[in-house]
Amino acid sequence: MSSPTPATGARSSRLALLVVGLCWLVVLFDGLDMFIYGSVLPHMLETKALGIDPGKAGDIGSYATFGMLIGALSSGTISDWAGRKKTIVVSTAVFSLASAVCAVAGTLGVFSLGRFLAGLGLGGLLPSAITLVSEYAPRGRGALIVGSLMTAHQAGGIVAGFVALWTGDWRVSFWICVIPLFVGVPLAVRYLPESLTFLQAKGRTEEARALADRYGVTAPDATPGEKRPAGTERWSAVAALFRGGLWVQTLFFWMASFGGLLLVYGVSQWLPSMMRAAGYDLGSSLGFVIVINLGGIVGMLIGGRLTDRFGGARIGAIWFGATAVGVYLLSVHMPLAVTYLVVFLTGLFLFSAQAMIYATVAARSDDDNRATAVGWTSGMGRFGAVFGPWLGGQLLATGSTTTGFTVFAAAGVFSLIFIGLTGLPSVKRPTDRDAAHPVSATG
Repeated sequence: MSSPTPATGARSSRLALLVVGLCWLVVLFDGLDMFIYGSVLPHMLETKALGIDPGKAGDIGSYATFGMLIGALSSGTISDWAGRKKTIVVSTAVFSLASAVCAVAGTLGVFSLGRFLAGLGLGGLLPSAITLVSEYAPRGRGALIVGSLMTAHQAGGIVAGFVALWTGDWRVSFWICVIPLFVGVPLAVRYLPESLTFLQAKGRTEEARALADRYGVTAPDATPGEKRPAGTERWSAVAALFRGGLWVQTLFFWMASFGGLLLVYGVSQWLPSMMRAAGYDLGSSLGFVIVINLGGIVGMLIGGRLTDRFGGARIGAIWFGATAVGVYLLSVHMPLAVTYLVVFLTGLFLFSAQAMIYATVAARSDDDNRATAVGWTSGMGRFGAVFGPWLGGQLLATGSTTTGFTVFAAAGVFSLIFIGLTGLPSVKRPTDRDAAHPVSATG
């Protein structure tokens, strides 16, 4: 392939910025919708809205993450069949409309249905957005592009905290989460280009050529390797994760991912309520949502750099250990300024620690089974994402916030042990590497 002319390179960069900008916007909305439930939950529990209590609230959180499990596992197949763009548009529309269901819900059952439907859309959006921006990233800047996209999710959590503070009403907050239907969806339909790789793989070469000409880029060659493998081949790729002694490493990664996503979703949903129960006022409790996500953005930006230099297993273990310490310290009633600092540092380690699991899996995988390895590690972790919100509800229902923080801290130690074990020479293959690959903490 010939090198692009300066004009072509400039137009290619503008195309990448267009794709990243639009995907960043919809991922921001994804983060807003994911974090809004935890942000409004303290108010819902205080007013007993729809007859909710801590136990039922935990169940509802698990319904949403179960929907995300289904959405995440099916998004790859749907995206390869219908296209990245359509999957992104439909996923955004689904979680936006689901927020409208929550806003008008007259019973807890209808509200629960709304959160489950939102989970389907939330789970389907992020993998497709990551795939699309990766395919349009300029050569040599994939890590920068995907890392930048991941900050949108934590930014959405910050917006969720401000929305809950500003509205003071859970129904209004969920109505605000319908805005993506009227902003993100039309913009994506009008301006977001389809993946050139997808078009070529589907044999739609004329569409791919026209799109490439419009933006002054070179369309990728249609090669058999770009097509998604058939069903039997997919299962062969899964079986390859257990061959030649790899089953130990695979199971260790799955266990670490289970504990990591249990932490991410459990703490994300229950932090405001647990801090409220610990004696902080409502404003401070919602402020913690904003601060922990600010920490998450910083952690995403620096975690990958350290992983590149020192290896994912080593840094991941340190990160999970720091997360466990931070979560446990939140059970101690400290001066407000100190608490904000601890929350910020906990967010810095919490969200990027899970990303390091995926980074290490991706780095140790071969080119032909990397997507399978990361996808199944994420899928197994999703069971922790389902369990975490339910567990938080049961713990809060006991009335002991100290126990809740201690249990979540233990989950951090659990993941520390298993990600650390993957770094042992007896577990790693001689050819294994630990270089970072940019992936989502909630993927």
